[in-house]
Amino acid sequence: MLSTHPFDDDHLREECGIFGVSGGDGAAALVALGLHALQHRGQEAAGITSYDGTHFHTHRAMGHVAGNFDRDDVIRALPGSVACGHVRYSTTGETSLRNVQPLYAELQSGGFAVAHNGNISNAMRLRRDLVRTGSIFQSTSDTEVIIHLVATSSYRTLIDRFIDALKQLEGAYSLICMTPEGMIACRDPLGIRPLVMGKLGDTIIFASETVALDVVGAEFVREVDPGELVIVKGDEMTSHRPFAPLAARPCVFEYVYFSRPDSIADGQSVYSVRKAIGAQLAIESPVDADLVIPVPDSGVPAAIGYAQQSGLPFELGIIRSHYVGRTFIQPGDKVRHLGVKLKHNANRALIAGKRIVLIDDSIVRGTTSLKIVQMMREAGAADVHMRIASPPTRHSCFYGVDTPERSKLLAATHDLEEMRTYIHADSLAFISIDGLYKALGQQGRPRVRPGYCDACFTGDYPTTLTDQDESTPIDQFALLEERVG
Repeated sequence: MLSTHPFDDDHLREECGIFGVSGGDGAAALVALGLHALQHRGQEAAGITSYDGTHFHTHRAMGHVAGNFDRDDVIRALPGSVACGHVRYSTTGETSLRNVQPLYAELQSGGFAVAHNGNISNAMRLRRDLVRTGSIFQSTSDTEVIIHLVATSSYRTLIDRFIDALKQLEGAYSLICMTPEGMIACRDPLGIRPLVMGKLGDTIIFASETVALDVVGAEFVREVDPGELVIVKGDEMTSHRPFAPLAARPCVFEYVYFSRPDSIADGQSVYSVRKAIGAQLAIESPVDADLVIPVPDSGVPAAIGYAQQSGLPFELGIIRSHYVGRTFIQPGDKVRHLGVKLKHNANRALIAGKRIVLIDDSIVRGTTSLKIVQMMREAGAADVHMRIASPPTRHSCFYGVDTPERSKLLAATHDLEEMRTYIHADSLAFISIDGLYKALGQQGRPRVRPGYCDACFTGDYPTTLTDQDESTPIDQFALLEERVG
């Protein structure tokens, strides 16, 4: 995997990344470059669909963009001036080729391809209703629900059918859709998942993050607004806002971990916000120590901010190998643990005898922090103080982030002292929720209408969660006791 966290099994998984090009020669090649820049958002599978004015062409594969879309024969098989692509980490649906996006279907109006970042929190309810009325699903992905809603809508035009479908969804979505008539890009009314727009000459580009625009040499134009649909038909671009305006609630974890630090989100440098988080953490939770050490790579900007604010030296106490992907030694717990050191190793000469402050972005199950603290102690650290650049993760995410069930989140079942004891640290502190908002330039977290979705920290979910409320399974082989619908 491309993830640079030393213990990948104990980390919030990125959601997905999407990238679309309209009006550019060799659009698929641009999409492949853009997806490569978004690889951190999804590392299980990738896909690209192109349109040459007559036919749609699709290539989907398990694994990374590199190795699947860096061959001339693959790109030549994706002709056309319009294309969209997707990198995936499965948050709903199994890990298999049938769930790899973009998903494609032939509708009454012609071909329809969709790439989706996010999670539809009423997808199971919608799926049951659609299956009951005759729809046949080919995947287990929540994204396919969108296609069926468009296909079965009673409205006449495609755009009205699409809007009709969106109005039945709850949860989070950023979408790039391709049709014979043009490309559609949109965000959910709360803007939980990101989507930006850029230009490369006369070519219009949509992407999950600005860094993908940078990589292809495109100019950032603006964000797609929450609840907005942008339609590109040839040289014509129009904007539609079919939803009642709502106060935006973009995902705050984009600033903590998900976005690349060289991206710009909502007008703010992600790197600068992460440094500010570290500085605020130093103000809230100072410690008498000798060194500040980041957990690479996600903890680096916050550690720089902590060091600058505290006046403590910043050092690289954990060294990452750039030449190791998945740990290839698997059998046996002892050997598997040794495999971890192929990726990361303690800088023993620096750490021995020192009181260190370890900076990481989050604690999920706690097994990561336990192993990191153990690594530092084995390297001879005198004291190990853990500082976390986000509030405690106490709640699951239902908006496109693969979070463990709540009972497996360490902060949901342990208080601060119990967490400190569990990871064997000399001290443990998290940034406060108000401190996180201060790092984002606010006075603190507003008690009414906060400007971000922070449900993983607070439990304040900005939408209803229909599927979670209807999670009791139905015995399909029981005798019929009541008639549905």
